[in-house]
Amino acid sequence: MFMRVPVCQIGLSLCTKEGTTKQRQMLLSLKMTPKPFSPEEIQRILGSLQRPAVFLNITCDWPVLLWTVDHLSRCLGGKAVRFRMGRRQHEKTPLFETQCSYVEAKLEEFQSWTEGQTGAEDVGCFSNYPLSLYWAYADYKYIALLLQEKPSMFEDVVWSQFGFPGRNGRDSTLWIGTEGANTPCHLDSYGYNLVLQVQGRKRWHLFPPADTSCLYPSRIPYEESSVFSQVDVLQPDLQRFPAFRHARAYTVTLQPGQVLFVPRHWWHYVESVDPITVSVNSWIELEVDDEARVGEALTKAIVCALKTTPSNDNDDDWLNPTEGLVGHDENMQYLNLAVGACMEKRGITSHRDQQTQDTPACPRAKRDSRGQAKNTNSSSPPAECLSSSSTPSTMPFGPHLIPVAWNQITNQETPEQNPKNQDRPSPSRDCDIRSSSITQNTPPRPVSGSRAQHQHGGEGMSSSGSASDPLVLPRPGCRDGGRPPPGDRDQGKGDRAHCSVSITTNDLLQCLVHPEVIARVSELLMERVQSGTATTP
Repeated sequence: MFMRVPVCQIGLSLCTKEGTTKQRQMLLSLKMTPKPFSPEEIQRILGSLQRPAVFLNITCDWPVLLWTVDHLSRCLGGKAVRFRMGRRQHEKTPLFETQCSYVEAKLEEFQSWTEGQTGAEDVGCFSNYPLSLYWAYADYKYIALLLQEKPSMFEDVVWSQFGFPGRNGRDSTLWIGTEGANTPCHLDSYGYNLVLQVQGRKRWHLFPPADTSCLYPSRIPYEESSVFSQVDVLQPDLQRFPAFRHARAYTVTLQPGQVLFVPRHWWHYVESVDPITVSVNSWIELEVDDEARVGEALTKAIVCALKTTPSNDNDDDWLNPTEGLVGHDENMQYLNLAVGACMEKRGITSHRDQQTQDTPACPRAKRDSRGQAKNTNSSSPPAECLSSSSTPSTMPFGPHLIPVAWNQITNQETPEQNPKNQDRPSPSRDCDIRSSSITQNTPPRPVSGSRAQHQHGGEGMSSSGSASDPLVLPRPGCRDGGRPPPGDRDQGKGDRAHCSVSITTNDLLQCLVHPEVIARVSELLMERVQSGTATTP
């Protein structure tokens, strides 16, 4: 019988140095406590999970659980951290990072601000942002850069217990926020995600890849490896985005000490629900990311080429603050590097069994279209991956592994939201789950018209794991996923004069970077390279 450690208490009582010492002693005493799963067992579980799930009682002895804001403030001293400031709003539109303000501040000032202090001498730049009106988020901070003066702290993050030997904080990212801080709903193009909650709680809203058409994807604002949803998933505008009512939301509130597994291509919106939250995550690469990287390099070249061209409608904030703008020549170099790397990998793995291709690649930091780790300070080579020849036939769901539940009551308009729907029956769903048993491994049926695609790490890919399988996008700005209403389809030529057409650069862009288009162009490019017909500069 395994000891269930109240890990939530570890992260909540570190406000004093005395508390830190006591908790370190507790962590040391837990070193010899048996874990519910061995690293090899976790690798087999990760290789078979097709839905989000939470691991419990794995991280009880990880020193990173001591990384509260108070502890990190002492470790960083006077080092400034960049915070994203978002206005607390009640509109039915997402708040993208391009719409936020940014401040540089010390964690000590951040902590004072969250405690209600307002003087500039105590809270620094936060004095311009009332806590009642704004939230703050130090998001996406690479630990290798943030703590480069204290490399010993990298060992506090022990991903080796998940079957990734040598992987630690150097390959991880830190997130610090206040209540209300959030990440817009998006999917990550590469790999899957492991997220450890350290302090406070975060609520995750996840949607399967098969529901992509219900989430109205967009590459504006542009960020490599991130596809954003146009929908405010907490307060959706169902008049503009009616298909969202069919999206299946899986929700979970992550507690300190718990680790969330986010499968490949699952959409997610994340919000902090406590006054202060701290979490650490790590992205794990897959073999199919080499093909996805070609698509991302191609997307970047197209987006930058169109959006940097002067025009009357190119006046929006289209580039995410996390992205740097480079010229077309450099983007084409990235594309050539990505195609070359993918072609080389295909030649190496083409003789392998498909099951081998679906196993995780050696884990590294999150990478860009060139295949280079965004964490450029990481000098250590990637560790060897653990291999396993067997896969569990059933998931060991129970007290130590809990699947994230599907929230069946979300996304429906209430009579107060739309009085016209008071007498209207609930719309039929194309994506009902036949069984809610936690031991069921069969993924839900996808939305009608999309593919049921399953691979290592989640839905949204075919069994071959090919990155060229499309994510279905609706036509932007149109009702019902881009299909005109029946009345409009039946109109004759005589009524066409009233239809005003205004195609913008962003409309054109959404079509050109449609995943089906990008996937096909990527294949054509690689075919040209393989056949030797590519143009020589």
